[in-house]
Amino acid sequence: MQTYRDTDGNTKVAIVENPYAHHTLEAPGVGIGLELSGGPKMLETGGLKDILADLSCNLKEVSIVQLTPEEEAQYGLWNKIGYANGHLGTFVTANQKKDYFTIGLLAHCTSLMGMLAGLQHSSGWPPLRVGLVWIDSHSDFNTPETNLSGMLGEMPVAISAGLCLHRIRLQAGLDPPLPTKYVVMAGLRNIHPYEQELIDRSDIEFLSTEDIKNVSANIGHQMKRLSQLADIIYIHVDMDVLDPMEVPGFGLPEPGGPTSEELSAALTAMFRYEKASAFGIASTPYRNDKGNIARNAAYRLIQGAVKGVKAR
Repeated sequence: MQTYRDTDGNTKVAIVENPYAHHTLEAPGVGIGLELSGGPKMLETGGLKDILADLSCNLKEVSIVQLTPEEEAQYGLWNKIGYANGHLGTFVTANQKKDYFTIGLLAHCTSLMGMLAGLQHSSGWPPLRVGLVWIDSHSDFNTPETNLSGMLGEMPVAISAGLCLHRIRLQAGLDPPLPTKYVVMAGLRNIHPYEQELIDRSDIEFLSTEDIKNVSANIGHQMKRLSQLADIIYIHVDMDVLDPMEVPGFGLPEPGGPTSEELSAALTAMFRYEKASAFGIASTPYRNDKGNIARNAAYRLIQGAVKGVKAR
């Protein structure tokens, strides 16, 4: 079992940035391009290292996902997202092998496959069984057949579970896919009808928004269940799960979410479990974040996760 401690007892932390998001319209007449989000860099450079130092963390040099020139030249935006996830997974695997707790600063929830793949193959062969706690106001459990918008960002959990877009999953290195009984979803508030049908046919289990707000006993129940099923657990937060007041500028706000203080406390409870091995935080608004409200909310979540690891 990983300790994430150095010889002085400090928590060993590795930050990984994946700025690759999804498609964005470029200048008129140019077409579609691959967006590079400023969110991960904003979090890294806005004071995160000082926060981790105050928590007595031994911080590894930051790793940043970068496509090769050959990959950049390839056709297809989803194809490039697959390549980016492959690089992300490589970083996570290396960190885990060197006993570093990985914090993923992720442009978008499509980084899920890389984070899972990195943990899955962190002990070589055979692959580890990976549990997932997915904390998001959306389940992102669509397939192309159920997806009403066509957005890749509405499909990463379904992709990771092997329901669709297998090429992207395999590019990320996630093989085999996750059984749905290894997945817990928390904080959901907006699910499309066809997506709900897929969920109803799965073995996914849930934590409600109230479970998060109150750090209920259900959190412990689900973490114990995953700890019995899986070898290692990844916990992922999409910032849209929060109360919209804490994510100004976010494009798809969903009312009724927890505050960052409430979710931070829930994360501390989750990361007390020894198999919880990496934390990813995605979709932090970096435009129109007046007063750094969203940035500071993200920092509170990271602090909560690290406090949980330290409390083991």
